[in-house]
Amino acid sequence: MKLEQPAPGVGVIATEVDVCGMSAQEWDRLYQAWLAHSVLVVRGQHLEIGQFLDFGRRFGRVKPHRVRKSRHQEYPELTVMGVGTKKADGTKNDSVYNRGVSWHTDGPWDDEPCKATQLYGLEIPSYGGDTLFSNMYMAYDALPDALKQRIAGLDANYVYGGRKRIGVDLLEPEDQARPPTRYALVRVHPETGRKSLYFNPFHIQKIADLPEAESDALIEELTGHLVAPQADYRHKWQKGDLVVWDNRCTIHSATGGYPIEEKRVHWRCTIMDA
Repeated sequence: MKLEQPAPGVGVIATEVDVCGMSAQEWDRLYQAWLAHSVLVVRGQHLEIGQFLDFGRRFGRVKPHRVRKSRHQEYPELTVMGVGTKKADGTKNDSVYNRGVSWHTDGPWDDEPCKATQLYGLEIPSYGGDTLFSNMYMAYDALPDALKQRIAGLDANYVYGGRKRIGVDLLEPEDQARPPTRYALVRVHPETGRKSLYFNPFHIQKIADLPEAESDALIEELTGHLVAPQADYRHKWQKGDLVVWDNRCTIHSATGGYPIEEKRVHWRCTIMDA
């Protein structure tokens, strides 16, 4: 097994390893590399659905996504992304094509923290469709000291779709009515012990316990500090790529921009603490 860093701030790429037949030592090396670099890319995998989910379970408990319409009928923990990217008239389905095209972390609207997300590339377009990742340890470290002091001890409230409730129509009525969650803006990673900025401008409702105007101003200020210099990695997908990112200390964004006549299909699962 070979490991290499594609960017200085985040990400590690593993080659010459089969995740279905690895030894205990290889798994430990992969997991420690994931903790150290926050985004793990394993190239050249050939997986069935059960194998994909089993690898996710090595990181933690696999949980069905809140958007029930996107769940696989036989495997509810699996979301198939990219099927149906065209409308009936052949035009682009923007709700699918542009989904995730903003910096975010997965699942802050869930009442338990999302540990990781796993994505597997089945069909990859000839160009475009990259995924961006950024290191939130580095984002926190780069904050001005005065801003670090202001957000110490502050929490944020999150709901699906944020203040504008974008995409809330994808949820079932009972899920649309769920109360906001609350998470600290400064997160101490439970495994590495490092501090990171935990902030999702897309799904945020407000900064807890602050007046609305002050909350809005702080949200805008923090959004400007999301990506620190040298903290990002642009992943150019290959068929067979298996990518797992740590939602506790990274943010990511889709990029779109691929030919609408070509397919971009991934399997996805959400991983929680066991």
